[in-house]
Amino acid sequence: MQRRALVSLAALAAVGVAGCATPVADPQAVLRQSETAMGGSQLKTLRFAANGTGATFGQAFLPGQPWPRINIPSFARWIDYDNAAMREDSVRTRAEPNGGGALPLMGTGEQRVSAWVRGNQAWNMAGPAPQAAPVALDGRIHDLWTTPHGVIKAALRNNATVRSEGGVNVVTFTEPGRYRATAFIGADGLVQRVDSVMPHPVTGDTPVSTVYSGWRDWGGVKFPTRIQQTQGGHPVYDLTVTEVQANPALDMPVPALVTSFAEKVDVQQAAPGVWYLAGGSHHSVLVEFADHAMLIESPLYDGRTQAVLAEVRRLLPSKPLRYVVNSHHHFDHAGGLRTAASTGATLVVSEQARPWYEQTFATPNAVRPDALQQSGRRATLLGINGSRTFSDATRTVEVRFIEGSVHAQGFMMAWLPRERLLVEADAFTPGAPNTPPPSPPNANNVNLVQNIERLGWNPERILPLHGRIVPYAELRTVAGRT
Repeated sequence: MQRRALVSLAALAAVGVAGCATPVADPQAVLRQSETAMGGSQLKTLRFAANGTGATFGQAFLPGQPWPRINIPSFARWIDYDNAAMREDSVRTRAEPNGGGALPLMGTGEQRVSAWVRGNQAWNMAGPAPQAAPVALDGRIHDLWTTPHGVIKAALRNNATVRSEGGVNVVTFTEPGRYRATAFIGADGLVQRVDSVMPHPVTGDTPVSTVYSGWRDWGGVKFPTRIQQTQGGHPVYDLTVTEVQANPALDMPVPALVTSFAEKVDVQQAAPGVWYLAGGSHHSVLVEFADHAMLIESPLYDGRTQAVLAEVRRLLPSKPLRYVVNSHHHFDHAGGLRTAASTGATLVVSEQARPWYEQTFATPNAVRPDALQQSGRRATLLGINGSRTFSDATRTVEVRFIEGSVHAQGFMMAWLPRERLLVEADAFTPGAPNTPPPSPPNANNVNLVQNIERLGWNPERILPLHGRIVPYAELRTVAGRT
């Protein structure tokens, strides 16, 4: 199936080589004809359901590898074009054991996702509670306006240019600050493919290609029966559409908790000269040395890391930030590295990830310039191959690999021996207080304990980069060691 899709893409690309490109005198007329052909002239809202396979973007086991494969037994989108709103509900399970993401480990359960966007607000629903998700905003706006009907509506309002190439109309436009798109429309007026570029906090201007095929009429509205998408060069969706509903009644207001959201940093002093910077889904740890500072983790996106860096300057105004340690290359944990690099700090990464980061950070975020782009700096990276110690007369921090993890290669943790503090991400995320330990124990938790014992460390407390500060005994309990 993937091979047929590649052949289709190659055939479409060949059109531009073999055919002679001719500008179309009336682009709006071409777009209106396509909208009519797809039954979209009176389309205000749309719902479609699907199932299939996919992958978790940004969570590769090794940098540069394809994203980890997943199964998607249930997938549905509700789209409100007039209000620029979309809801996506899906059920996902792992299809391979290695790699990151919030999905339960292979064979241990499923993840249910409810992702929303309206205008310039993105959020997730966790039960009845909305959680703002600003890092997801660009991707959701992109997905809304690169649907077959959405891309035509977006092209109409953005003064798209159209050229004819071998019987295919090639539509090009930009949604300022959000994405660039090129849509390929066949002689039948149906959208065959959308190639686009969207900004991303790790990969910069990121290419996306979405192929629509197997079109059929669903009660007066035409919609594809197959959707295939790649992001950053690797597949993320291969969906079979099973149901389409035109103009369902939809109401997707932005929750008050989302409209009032602002990044905040809760500061907890874990030891003299060591601060736990929490307050969001992803945390950081600030460590003071005699003449400089080290930040462990700069996650998510510009907005989160800028808030963290403001606290760093407030806590240590006279000491430059020399190092920013990255626990691993997964995008939620690497999303603030460009921001950190804009300050001139050296990024401490695994040696496995260093060449990939160097290549990736050379890609600009030109669609919407980020902090690194605006600074004019180039990222400075220091690769660690297994272990490295940072120390002076006042402090020692050991950075070591977490070996044998299914989560990531080049997975790193930090150890402060004098303070007996361990800083780690994703290998152990504490549950709510008094939560019963899982049975059987989580394999990532067991692996972390094994690594701590291998190194002969005796932590008193763990500073996890998700969750809350806990005594080491809590990890041992959930790992089945007590």
